[in-house]
Amino acid sequence: MASAVAVELLLGGTVVLGASVQWLTGMGFALIAVPALVLVLGPAQGVVLANCAAGVISVAGLTAGWRRVRLGAMVPLVVASACTVPAGSWVAARLPEPVLLAGVGVLVTAAVGFVMGGVRIRALSGTRGAVTAGAMGGFMNSAAGVGGPPYSLYAVNAGWPVREFVPNAQFYGIVVNVFSVAVNGVPDLSGTAWTVAAAAMVAGALIGRALAPRIPEQWVRRLILVLALTGGLTVLAKGLQAMC
Repeated sequence: MASAVAVELLLGGTVVLGASVQWLTGMGFALIAVPALVLVLGPAQGVVLANCAAGVISVAGLTAGWRRVRLGAMVPLVVASACTVPAGSWVAARLPEPVLLAGVGVLVTAAVGFVMGGVRIRALSGTRGAVTAGAMGGFMNSAAGVGGPPYSLYAVNAGWPVREFVPNAQFYGIVVNVFSVAVNGVPDLSGTAWTVAAAAMVAGALIGRALAPRIPEQWVRRLILVLALTGGLTVLAKGLQAMC
């Protein structure tokens, strides 16, 4: 009984933290939540729950900022992501999990490191960049639950301000997570776990909404990159640890 309560508390705390960051930055739920959710629920259930929760929070967040969505840039991005979601799911079901996690971790960490170091990646600019980022994000989202970093790299390379980054990230999150859930299914959780997760999503969204006007844009941009880097290193470490 005590262990079940502890698991539910960890689940709730993880979802609250991830939801607040997702609301604040437009992404980040999976980067924060996936490592803990995988430990609590297992790889398959943890990733799918992250897909479901991130998609729901993105829907709620986009209600206030949908007018700032750049459809011209986002359409090729989300179409490309939809095309690679099945591939990510297929590969995840066949590769050893440690190999998959380590590979995704290396890609994310290297890409974020380039941006944090001031490097601009030509392949992530214009329509070609949107297609590249979308294809990477769709694959990574369905395979490992971390589809946000390629989008963030695309937006940072394009020089988007935070006020445009966030609603476009939410739009992207809705589409890529809907496709991921359609391919991978919904998590098989108990009624209590669903209740805890839902309440935690609401609480986290309220916290993020309250903090948003109080945090400077520069801090949010740094937070976005730090989250992406942290997610990449966490996934890489998990994969390497499992190999040993």
